[in-house]
Amino acid sequence: MEFITLVKLRRKPTKKEVQEMENAIKNPPEGTKIHNFFWTLGRYDIVFYTEGPDERMALSVVLPFLDFAATETLVAISREAALKTMGL
Repeated sequence: MEFITLVKLRRKPTKKEVQEMENAIKNPPEGTKIHNFFWTLGRYDIVFYTEGPDERMALSVVLPFLDFAATETLVAISREAALKTMGL
């Protein structure tokens, strides 16, 4: 499964929290892969794209953020898969 996670910081993270976040990105839970990670301007501060076997694994990826950020994770499918599902 593929997931897009949107992160809104509640406060400025500490240096220690940024380091923990960097470690989590470099060493995601077994069975998951973080494909892209972006700091962004606008409504959300961070956006990342993750692949994993299920929603539980997607939840485990965001745990390092929960002390200082609100997250929203969306299930994503490719454009091709969506069109195929719709019979187009």
